[in-house]
Amino acid sequence: MFRVLLLFIFLLPSISFSKNVLTFKSEDMNLEVKKISSNIGVVWGMSFISKNRILFTVKSGKIGILNVKTRRIKYLKNTPNIFYKGQGGLLDVQASPAFKDDNTLYFTYVKKVGNYATTVLSKVNLINDELKNWKEILVSNAFTDTTRHFGSRITFDEKGHLFFSIGDRGKRSNSQNLANHSGTIIRLNLDGTIPEDNPFINKKDALPEIYTYGHRNPQGIFYDKVTKQLLSIEHGPRGGDEINLIKKGLNYGWPIISYGKEYWNSFSIGEGTHKEGMEQPLKYYIPSIAPSSLIVYRSKKISKWNGSIFSGALKLRHLNRIVLNKNNKVIKEERLLKKLGERIRNVIQSPQGDLFISTDTGSIYKITKY
Repeated sequence: MFRVLLLFIFLLPSISFSKNVLTFKSEDMNLEVKKISSNIGVVWGMSFISKNRILFTVKSGKIGILNVKTRRIKYLKNTPNIFYKGQGGLLDVQASPAFKDDNTLYFTYVKKVGNYATTVLSKVNLINDELKNWKEILVSNAFTDTTRHFGSRITFDEKGHLFFSIGDRGKRSNSQNLANHSGTIIRLNLDGTIPEDNPFINKKDALPEIYTYGHRNPQGIFYDKVTKQLLSIEHGPRGGDEINLIKKGLNYGWPIISYGKEYWNSFSIGEGTHKEGMEQPLKYYIPSIAPSSLIVYRSKKISKWNGSIFSGALKLRHLNRIVLNKNNKVIKEERLLKKLGERIRNVIQSPQGDLFISTDTGSIYKITKY
């Protein structure tokens, strides 16, 4: 009995290690994914605010700071009042491009106004780990009584612009109506004012914040400073998730064109997959992977991944990797971390070049070479 007990104690570390570390290969590289936190809740947004600290949002409304070295979490007070129901809640967070100087964070979340809900963009200062001076920059005109398709991710270009995405709010036709923000990608200056060169700023019956329209539910958006390209990824219905190259003023087709089908039968949606004046995706997924978040990896640390597009997959539970050639044609797709069996909600890159992912079971993982 004593020998059995000793053997059990000896094996404990390896059992724990196997549960919290998964090794895998990509491009003949040896990599590992290591769990650094768990039981947090649905971690929707993450943003590095220093070399070793991630500020994160939990969909239910909590905001925390995770030290990735000590693995300690500090939850912050003075969080916004949110509408937490269905797909609504506290969504993305991104540190300002000048965070070291201005201590500014940008958030998207869902707010209820009367009987309706909508996506909101706000900013706040983080001073000594306290949230101060909340300001709503845009309460979007995307009001419906549904609890789905709020978007929403945030990214920045190098010219002082902020972009964020809003879903069609469960009302398909709104995505083709420039008089509301549903199904759009918005562009603003960092102070919340409207850029003078926005595409619809002088168009009658169009909202001036709109940059592109015809989207269904874009839950990933990223500006790549190397290629100077803005990319998004959005949920299709049953099939038809899309990666799009976002260009000023263009119409991305939903719900007139789509590669998806109706949930309740096998009918295609809209008029087909192509129509003049509407953009084609760089990549579409059939069946749907249910994508959430998108980045372009830029680091020499995992050199063979440099320039790759990464997105989390909720339904098909993997980390999706896409490689484009110089003409933006897809030349490779990899579906990583299937053995993890997790709905991957968000993926970000650390200042050191590691990847961090969050999952709907409330875990945060670090991906690195070994």
